[in-house]
Amino acid sequence: RARRVGAEAACDAGARWRCAAGKAGRARKARRVVVPVMSAAAEQPAERPVAGVGAGALEADVVADGVDAQKEGSVEAVDGLVRVRRALVSVSNKAQLVGICSALAGFGVEILSTGGSAKALMEAGIEVVEVSDFTGFPELLDGRLKTLNPKIHGGLLGVRDNASHVEQMAANGIEPIDLVIVNLYPFESTVASGADFSTCVENIDIGGPTMLRAAAKNHRFVAVVSDVAQYAELMTELSETGGCTSRALRARFAAAVYSRTAAYDAAIATWFCAQVASGKDGRIDGSAEGVEETDTSATAMFSETINISATLKQTLRYGENPHQSAAFYRTGPNTLLGDDEQPCVSTAEVVQGKELSYNNIGDTEAAFELVSEFAEPAVAIIKHANPCGVAIGVNPRDAYLRSLACDPVSAFGGIVAFNRTVDREAAKDVIQVFTEVVIAPDVTAEALEVFSTKKNLRVLLTGGMPDPRRHGMTLKSVSGGLLLQSRDAGMVTKENLKVVTKRAPSEAEMNDLLFAWKVCKHVKSNAIVFAKNGASIAAGAGQMSRVDSARIATWKAKEAADAAQEESSRSKGAVCASDAFFPFADGLEAIAEAGCTAVIQPGGSRRDDEVIQACDQRDIAMVFTEMRHFRH
Repeated sequence: RARRVGAEAACDAGARWRCAAGKAGRARKARRVVVPVMSAAAEQPAERPVAGVGAGALEADVVADGVDAQKEGSVEAVDGLVRVRRALVSVSNKAQLVGICSALAGFGVEILSTGGSAKALMEAGIEVVEVSDFTGFPELLDGRLKTLNPKIHGGLLGVRDNASHVEQMAANGIEPIDLVIVNLYPFESTVASGADFSTCVENIDIGGPTMLRAAAKNHRFVAVVSDVAQYAELMTELSETGGCTSRALRARFAAAVYSRTAAYDAAIATWFCAQVASGKDGRIDGSAEGVEETDTSATAMFSETINISATLKQTLRYGENPHQSAAFYRTGPNTLLGDDEQPCVSTAEVVQGKELSYNNIGDTEAAFELVSEFAEPAVAIIKHANPCGVAIGVNPRDAYLRSLACDPVSAFGGIVAFNRTVDREAAKDVIQVFTEVVIAPDVTAEALEVFSTKKNLRVLLTGGMPDPRRHGMTLKSVSGGLLLQSRDAGMVTKENLKVVTKRAPSEAEMNDLLFAWKVCKHVKSNAIVFAKNGASIAAGAGQMSRVDSARIATWKAKEAADAAQEESSRSKGAVCASDAFFPFADGLEAIAEAGCTAVIQPGGSRRDDEVIQACDQRDIAMVFTEMRHFRH
């Protein structure tokens, strides 16, 4: 680890690596190794000493410590070390470029480069051979054609212990390339910036992925670096081996290439298909003007093949249960699952606490999504993906205390989500109850000091709130397949509601109905939510029968009142939200018995008339949303 840290520092100062390389070379007891190489003429093993082979030789330069056994016809030593004599460098992200190439030059590596990379290196005083000089072919088509040349790809793809390859390379003046350092045009960030169609297309890299994949395919002989984060590991190995790469490193870096190019292609495919489906693919003069009307059907929305890529963010201790393995992957911006990068659990900064668990992540996501529904200061407390308390308030502390009052027993060991910056006063109340996670846009320094007294409490900061109306997709696995759907961004306002009973809701009831409907959207079906004065009172979640959910909510409201030594059930005078229609009047009757005075539900049952009649008989106001919110 110490060597790796040192390598990272040295990448910013290549001269140090030249010194390290010299020391490593003197310290290493490398000896002259005779490696069998197939003769191009006789197609028989011809003994040729590796040490001292010129840069233009077709065989790999191999160093081995005390190893005599060689694989017949192979230019690899048993330990798989291949000396780097020539490197091709062409990068969009030029961070640490001068450092890494200065270090390579210190090992005597010939550097080939193109365009802006070559310019940056020459300005830094590093000797560079431009690719156009190396190939004898100029850059064409505004730089679109630079490296797509047999002298480049032959040097990458040639199998150096294959007699036929050796012969063809020699006949065509193709020299081997031992190292490729390439990172791709910034397509994903260009799309994220809101650039127009033509600009995004110009940032689709062609030569870069081709070189990366060619080098990765031939990783027995060629090392390939596709990420700046790999520079330090490469330089550590070169230093320790006197300028060589091991087969293990080459294989590992090759695997990273295939992951990177797959993710890159997935991002392009997802974006391009969406552009075509939405009529924004610039079919006339690079703009969307004059294209036919957009097809918004499911056929247009869902292509024949979907491409999803994700990057490992964290290997988890275990999954939903201790006997299950699990990991957390991040999809990033502009993927099939989202149009842009929103504040969320996967982008949040963990500023204190234990490592997040599988269940923590799921519940924290549920809590943060729920609290994002509200414009007012709001808090949601989640347990097992269901809200046990939600409230709006005049400030974060007020909202927290009101949400906690809904079900303080279930809140034990829960997840608390804020949609405002958490201050010291709110933090002091939160730590009075055992809490697994707090997630918020931000916390004050004073609040963080309070939280720090609970060392295991995880505190996540998102830097903002997601847009609850944003588009995107949700994904669920089933045996042998995937279920994909647009995310539930459906929302209703007062103007969308249809009053279906004789009595219309009062203004206070209407406000509570809209509040309860937002909460009910995030409760597992069948879902019933009671609310009053901008706070949830009780919830019945995940029952097979809607009437059972209503009965559970009624029982919990009464239990909470008894625990607080209140005279009557908290459901008296509350409103009720149901995530789907009442198939029979019995569910409505259970709600009426609980004392609710108003109901919000989608409507659409064949027995709506019976349910409406039951409301009218009890002077209950009811509105239809004509929108269902099943959640499974």
